[in-house]
Amino acid sequence: MRTFNNIKTFASSVNENRRFLFEVVGVSQQESNTLDYPIRKSGSVFIAVPYARMNQEMNRINRLGGKIINITPIDGLTPVQSPSQGSSTTTETQPMTQSEPKAKKEVKVPVNIYRPKNPYVGKCLENYELVAEGGSGTVRHLTFDLSAGDLHYLEGQSIGIIPPGEDDNGKPHKLRLYSIASTRHGDNRDDKTVSLCVRQLEYQNDEGETVYGVCSSYLCNLEVGADVAITGPVGKEMLLPDDEDATIIMLATGTGIAPFRAFLWRMFKERELNPDYQFKGLAWLIFGIPYTQNILYKDDLEKMAADYSENFRLTYAISREQQTADGGKMYVQSRVSEYADELFELIQKPNTHVYMCGLKGMEPPISETFTAEAEKRGMNWDDLRKQMKKEERWHVEVY
Repeated sequence: MRTFNNIKTFASSVNENRRFLFEVVGVSQQESNTLDYPIRKSGSVFIAVPYARMNQEMNRINRLGGKIINITPIDGLTPVQSPSQGSSTTTETQPMTQSEPKAKKEVKVPVNIYRPKNPYVGKCLENYELVAEGGSGTVRHLTFDLSAGDLHYLEGQSIGIIPPGEDDNGKPHKLRLYSIASTRHGDNRDDKTVSLCVRQLEYQNDEGETVYGVCSSYLCNLEVGADVAITGPVGKEMLLPDDEDATIIMLATGTGIAPFRAFLWRMFKERELNPDYQFKGLAWLIFGIPYTQNILYKDDLEKMAADYSENFRLTYAISREQQTADGGKMYVQSRVSEYADELFELIQKPNTHVYMCGLKGMEPPISETFTAEAEKRGMNWDDLRKQMKKEERWHVEVY
């Protein structure tokens, strides 16, 4: 351990240049304090910690009754300037010297370029089945031409589809929103298409009659060359961060894979198209489906997992074929419980983002799992989740 201007730093021989400055308040004076940096009951204590020791240091601070109110990346090769030791208020601290980060082109989030009263009318370029023979239901991959307009979007956004015709009250059908399954460059890689992943809705009503979803049936049966009315894009909840070193945890059921297909294609399949975004972090997809035949985009996912094994981890939860340790069906929430300790450790890192997309039934048990993991560490999950939400690291889109 080194000392720079009364701020303690922990040296790391593995990754010296990745460190973070913890600003801590409320650490109590206790005989159990084995840390050898100064402790104060009021004001801020500043600790420079290497990336590899962040979780350990968070746990020690928590045991001492402290609260981390700010974590700031610092240049591990240069000392940091000491705050005034007599101050009892939070002090903003900056490194004495810090190299300029690589400038990135700022991308504005497009919203509502086309509205319901004046939608963009494109053409269907392709419409093919994603569920293999023997699977459950039907899921189609559709691609629409955007070359005649100005509709553009980012990964994680949605577009609206207005089905033709009228409802039972004689009014035009309302639009339905669908998560975009392609990157901003589109499946043709020319910035002129957008793709969706659509499951045909089918259910039994109270009279026992089979009812088909209006818009999903329209899309699943749409012929190549047919016109389609599109609105949007909309949404800022599910956007992919620009951080190339981030940890991206993706929890998906069924067609909830759509935004994550866009993420993964951007990370691994379109690297040459994105010189300002070369993903070097960890992407972990936990994907829930009923049968192996229902694994959407299976070949592409498994090829990426093989080609980028250090950066992409793929975990299936196949409910009708796999079982939990106690003999239950294997759902996404079951996998989260299985890997709870590892996932929770990742969640505590300041550059980890968690995304959840699909059936809302997975959210409560996942919350229960993280609540239990937090309690093991003397933490409160609701507080941590709210903090992640505030930091735009907790993203949920369920239905």
